[in-house]
Amino acid sequence: MSPRLAVILALAALPGFCEDWSPRLAAQYLDSRQKEWFAWPRAMTPEGPCVSCHTGVTYLLARPALRRALGESQPTAYETGLLNGMRARVAKKDPKALAKEPVSQKLGVEAILSALFLAIEDTGRPTMSPEASQAFEQLWSSQVREGKAKGAWPWFSYDLDPWETPESVFYGAALAALAAGSAPGEYRDRPEIRERVNGLNEYLKREQQTQPLHNRLTLLWASSKLPSALPESLRRPIIDEILGKQQADGGWTIESLGPWEPHPQAPLSVGSNSYATGFVAFVLQQAGVARSHPGLRGALRWLASHQDRQSGCWPADSMNKRYEIDAMPVRFMQDAATAFATLGLLEAR
Repeated sequence: MSPRLAVILALAALPGFCEDWSPRLAAQYLDSRQKEWFAWPRAMTPEGPCVSCHTGVTYLLARPALRRALGESQPTAYETGLLNGMRARVAKKDPKALAKEPVSQKLGVEAILSALFLAIEDTGRPTMSPEASQAFEQLWSSQVREGKAKGAWPWFSYDLDPWETPESVFYGAALAALAAGSAPGEYRDRPEIRERVNGLNEYLKREQQTQPLHNRLTLLWASSKLPSALPESLRRPIIDEILGKQQADGGWTIESLGPWEPHPQAPLSVGSNSYATGFVAFVLQQAGVARSHPGLRGALRWLASHQDRQSGCWPADSMNKRYEIDAMPVRFMQDAATAFATLGLLEAR
């Protein structure tokens, strides 16, 4: 047995495994960040706050899970506000017009995220809601039809890791696969939709080998909902690759999810990272890795012991630059880390 695995097994065997953290504090932190986001002028659109990868997407993923864990009966005002803004933006766009003109990065991102979260909201319904149906019409209307990105969508590229780089087109396509997999089965079985999904799958197959591990893990996650996005024979190698990069303390470094472009102005990242560990722990469980697996047990122990007991967050720094201590972006990575740490720990329950 390797020394690294021995340490992970020892950590996992400790009493009170994964119980020493506070879902309520995590919810309070995430809600407080949405309160700031809703008040931040740069986040506002005429239809309401935009949905960012770091703060909005992760909130809409984690907060419903926290609501169930805490026994809350209603969505928060921030969940409702973000979803209502999506619905309003979807209602303003004509899918036929999108198919006739170049689609901007902004519209590509909005099309994917709207389809994803309106599909998730429909979970359990036998048919798709009119709002979700309209969002998917816009999704397929804005799908790239030729060139290197054929089958994918335009996505933000601002040299900002891990969500807004040239490679992030693949990340967005993986989220689109997650959206398609979250839609009702009868919808995916329609011939015209099957054709669109096949085009998406072909893009994912063609481009995955050149992607950072972070993006391939997102594809692994998506395949839990849309198995055709990543054949079974290709899932195990990704799982083995990320488990091989686990640290002795049970976590993962942010560098292990790369490769990334260098960012000389970013804070130095040393050792296991809250975002990397939370994201990996969540994705591994979505991919079917059992909680009893020693690597996953070590990751969950690491997460349970690294929540900040005053703020409720899992601390994490930007991968790209240093910010002023009171700047809104200084906690963007922390927002995502807290959401995925929460998702990973709640999934294990």
